[in-house]
Amino acid sequence: MPDTSATATVLLVDDEPELRALLAEYFGRNGFEVMQAENAAAARALVAERVPDVAVLDINMPGENGLSLARALREAHPRLAVLMLTTAGEAIDRIVGLEVGADDYIAKPFELRELLARVRAVLRRLQVTAPPAAVAAEVDVERMPFGPCQLDMASRKLFGADGAEIDITAAEFDLLALFARHPNRPLNRDQIMEQAHNRGWDVFDRSIDLRVMRLRRKVERNPDKPEVIKTVRNVGYVYVPMAG
Repeated sequence: MPDTSATATVLLVDDEPELRALLAEYFGRNGFEVMQAENAAAARALVAERVPDVAVLDINMPGENGLSLARALREAHPRLAVLMLTTAGEAIDRIVGLEVGADDYIAKPFELRELLARVRAVLRRLQVTAPPAAVAAEVDVERMPFGPCQLDMASRKLFGADGAEIDITAAEFDLLALFARHPNRPLNRDQIMEQAHNRGWDVFDRSIDLRVMRLRRKVERNPDKPEVIKTVRNVGYVYVPMAG
């Protein structure tokens, strides 16, 4: 498999200079272009000049914290991958991080190799390299209905009934694509985590529930009474294509 990080740019945001320097050196050695910021304000200034492919954000920083920054980055740049650094055991931070649109999280202290693996996994899902023109020209052929929406498999985008693009994260697309490939088939959380989230460790069931809740707000006519992504009690979820 090709190394998707070869030309990728990572933004490292952490108030600990020693950790930033260590991460910058490590990611640099592994083929990344590196941007560094000591706080949210500095990160915003850097992103205003150049949008990276992935941002690695510490949650606990003086001033504006990583959760607030993640929310702002996600709103301004929906295709930017976001990975959060949390303190071990702080589940609430992970839950809120997923709510604001983070693609993944990792608890401090962490192994550098695991952080690198997670960043690469996020980048593979995001498909950093743009599709060639020949592929882009066939985008319409790859569109498939998903509830009242249209899921574009080639460009990894979601479009509403009015044709307007709906912002989704890389992880949200993967989950939609998984459901689309398995209509009317109940999927449990282990299957979803394995096939859509591309992680073989630290299964965190609540993260799946949060992602489904966010997706329902985007694809359901009434998210409180889902008709497209239904809950299967004691199992998980099932995608039910709309008739006609």
